[in-house]
Amino acid sequence: MFPKLRLSILVLVLLLLTEACYRPMPPSQPARRPTTRPVPQQRPTATRLGWSIQAGAFSQIDNAVRLSESLNSRGLEATYFRDTDKLYKVRFGNFTTRDIARNRAESLRAQRVLEVYYLIAPESLAGALIGDSRAETGIRKSLITTAESYLGVPYRWGGTSAQTGFDCSGLSQSVYKLNGLSIPRTSREQYSKGRAVTKNNLRGGDLLFFSTSKGTNVSHVAIYIGDGIFIHAPSSGQVIRKDNLNSQVWSRQYIGAKSYL
Repeated sequence: MFPKLRLSILVLVLLLLTEACYRPMPPSQPARRPTTRPVPQQRPTATRLGWSIQAGAFSQIDNAVRLSESLNSRGLEATYFRDTDKLYKVRFGNFTTRDIARNRAESLRAQRVLEVYYLIAPESLAGALIGDSRAETGIRKSLITTAESYLGVPYRWGGTSAQTGFDCSGLSQSVYKLNGLSIPRTSREQYSKGRAVTKNNLRGGDLLFFSTSKGTNVSHVAIYIGDGIFIHAPSSGQVIRKDNLNSQVWSRQYIGAKSYL
């Protein structure tokens, strides 16, 4: 009896092993390739400025011009502007901390360059939220308002000097600076940076570029404010004004547009 039982068990084991050996294998799965997410490309934007100093509250623009010229001679890149109270004020500097800005202002007051001054925190300006898509509309509105504050201001060549007024790119640079943002100085530099924008997708605060002389080189820049209208410093002896992009002259000279937001 026992030999027969052992034989039966042996046969059962062999059958089980045979079934296991010939059990079909599941179809092989293709090797998964590691998933890589595309790296988002950075949008070229204006650079946030630091702390600045504001001084003056003049009814006459000449007083703001003189103060700006004095500050510019010290390498402080001052910008004068007409504020919402219709008084001309001057803003300058790009300081990393409040203390550095205050110390510089106190030094200028000791030299009798300034009397009363105010420190402007970078977070108090529209440009502080650059990069936040939810704030972009507000930044653009602020740029338009600033550009409109310059309407009627005399144009003179050489906008880096407050004494000579604003050239076309000096105006665009100043508008951005007063909103706490830094962009390149000349129209050609401004055109070489930023993000290209088609004519159909223009938004307020974008920069428009023109070739006002023979050839295709950029020689003029304006600030778009919407509905085909832009603000610019046209030429020597004229005032900063509005013009229409769709007019015969400007549409012919138009080269392209850039956004810094």
